[in-house]
Amino acid sequence: YIYYTKLQILKSLDKALAYIFLSVSMLVILVLIALIFKLGVRLRKKEYIRREKISPFECGFTPKYNARLPFSIRFFLISLIFLVFDVELVLIFPFILSLATRKIFFVFILLFVFLAILILGLVHELNQGSLNWTN
Repeated sequence: YIYYTKLQILKSLDKALAYIFLSVSMLVILVLIALIFKLGVRLRKKEYIRREKISPFECGFTPKYNARLPFSIRFFLISLIFLVFDVELVLIFPFILSLATRKIFFVFILLFVFLAILILGLVHELNQGSLNWTN
């Protein structure tokens, strides 16, 4: 027979109580989540699609044109290119400020690599025809 000491019995009892408490806590949390989800589904606002809701508002007048025309991807590409080169300027400013340090050669190398990557990106955009508006 194996005899357990009171300390060993209390440790195993503490572990069992901790597991029971953890299990009951998780069950309560799951029940509360399910209850909140059910209440949300039941109390949500019912939205019906009406013609007035999906039509564009033009100062009370009936719209002349359909507002849901396909959007040209060229405008999107030009805005992305603008953002890239705009962020480039923000990233170049710290290079200019770091020219006052003693490591000017290192700063010039970093600036050259940075600008070379951007120029390669611009050449790639030109080769892909993203900047050509005549097509």
